[in-house]
Amino acid sequence: MFSTATAYARPQQFANAYRHIGTETGVSGATPHRLVAMLFEGYMDAVAQARGGMRAGNVERKSRGIQRALRIVGEGLRENLDMKSGGRLAQDLNDLYGYLELRLTQANIRNDEAILDECQRLMQPLQDAWNAIGETVGGFSGRG
Repeated sequence: MFSTATAYARPQQFANAYRHIGTETGVSGATPHRLVAMLFEGYMDAVAQARGGMRAGNVERKSRGIQRALRIVGEGLRENLDMKSGGRLAQDLNDLYGYLELRLTQANIRNDEAILDECQRLMQPLQDAWNAIGETVGGFSGRG
């Protein structure tokens, strides 16, 4: 799925992606699994920020949230997929991330909260699955 034989390799690349998109601190010392979990958390926070901006009529807050969500999807998650050895799963995730990028852009242009809801609903199962994997591999508890 990711660009090594296991999802737990290349912690520096995920750390760099995480730092690059401007998400909260806590990167140093985090496992590669935790770094991806932090990307999912950052995405959900960014969508919530965009939703709050829409509701308040605050265009800058809405746009900042959507841009952050787009960067997390594109630079943090999509860019780190291993398309050569990730097989069908990597391709499906790539397609989903591309769709999310399109829909987030449309949400921004149309000022459509329903599209943000869709984007959150599409990402939630991935976040839940990632957290569940962590609970069974290496004692990851989902938040730290």
